[in-house]
Amino acid sequence: MAVLANILDIISIIFLVVGLIFLCLGMLGLLRLPDVYNRLHATTKVATLGALGVLVSIIIQEGYTPMGVKALTVGLFILLTAPISGHMIGKAAYHSGVKLCEGTCLDEYGPEHGPKSVPKSVPKSVPKSVPKNGQKRQK
Repeated sequence: MAVLANILDIISIIFLVVGLIFLCLGMLGLLRLPDVYNRLHATTKVATLGALGVLVSIIIQEGYTPMGVKALTVGLFILLTAPISGHMIGKAAYHSGVKLCEGTCLDEYGPEHGPKSVPKSVPKSVPKSVPKNGQKRQK
């Protein structure tokens, strides 16, 4: 039994360390990325994985105790709500007029749902926007 407890402790510590690394990467992205939309990506994706790593570590340590069940419930709640809330915050920021950073190539909420700017490597003959269904390309 002691060997199994040691193996579970090691697996739990691995999940905890991986979760903490993801959380630190999310904080770094929050500080270093240029605009709201990139920061939202860092916080929703990376921090969700970090929180889940920590919660899996708790579940491994606690098992099917009330604490383990609470950790499982919180993990499922974070997994379901963090991407949706990040998307809605980004959409609200866009509709309130927060500008995209200079390096953004695609504006999916834009008036034509086409690229905001064309990268330098794309030839000028490539149209800047994709026509909607039933419309012809303008020359």
